[in-house]
Amino acid sequence: MSSFKDLRVVDNFYQTSLFFPMPTVLMSTLTADGKTTLGPYSLVQPYYIAGKEYYAMLLNCRNSSNTAQNILRGSKCAINFVTDERKTFKEVVRLGWPGDTPEEKMKDCKFTLEPGILAEQGEKDRPMVVKEAFQVIECTWMRELDNAQDDKPGELNGYPGPFHDFNGITSPFGATFILRVDKILMKEKYYNAIINGVRAKDFPPVPVDYGYRDSKNFWYTRSRHHRFIPELLPIRATTVDSVRYAADRLDDTVKFTDEACARLVNVPRIFLPTALKGCIAWAKENGVTLITEREMDIINDKRAKEKKDKK
Repeated sequence: MSSFKDLRVVDNFYQTSLFFPMPTVLMSTLTADGKTTLGPYSLVQPYYIAGKEYYAMLLNCRNSSNTAQNILRGSKCAINFVTDERKTFKEVVRLGWPGDTPEEKMKDCKFTLEPGILAEQGEKDRPMVVKEAFQVIECTWMRELDNAQDDKPGELNGYPGPFHDFNGITSPFGATFILRVDKILMKEKYYNAIINGVRAKDFPPVPVDYGYRDSKNFWYTRSRHHRFIPELLPIRATTVDSVRYAADRLDDTVKFTDEACARLVNVPRIFLPTALKGCIAWAKENGVTLITEREMDIINDKRAKEKKDKK
């Protein structure tokens, strides 16, 4: 006999039928008259993370919300990650009250707005970002995906079909937006932690919320009340022979010496094919048929430079 009970799945199941921890963010968008407005969201997560020409986040929301209507109109937005102080979360909850106009929300807003990096670089039609945030993702909605380019703002009482599968207006009252990551903005303290190596004390104090579970309270927990605990990754030692076996299966013209293969034994197995493909691609671009330690040094230097240039 099962040890579980069968709980009915209903609308907003992530709030009403699950204990589902989520991030707490503020979405910055531009109103029709070019003013920045903020809306709190939790259904935000990474979407394209590797192997595409760009990276992307995913936002799910009501299509009648101020945020959805603004994205449908202008495409540009920013995801602001705030810290977990009680007064901060109280203001987040206030900004999320359904039905308030952008003017009503922002009239007494306790957050400070400032231009993001893209606006400072001269890009127009970018919403401002929250100065109190510890990190911000500046984004653009990829409206052409799923043929959502013709979706327009204006319907506040339910959109008529047909609907899209994964981008744009997905139901009479729902919307999903695939948001290209244009810039990641990080406050200096946390920037330095990521660059120099994160320690337990370097993590930002982030709120984790559980939604309007009882229609009365917006429940959340403060990460600062819990100590961050590192857990060592399990080591799966890769041998020189296994690296060579994987390399030979990928290409029959570019070969690796034992010393070159040894440079790759600490690469996790799941990432080994990608690392080998990168080495082979470099070799073919440069007319190399045998990769030795010397070529591995050149490849590693190239990767290090590319990472530095992206920062």
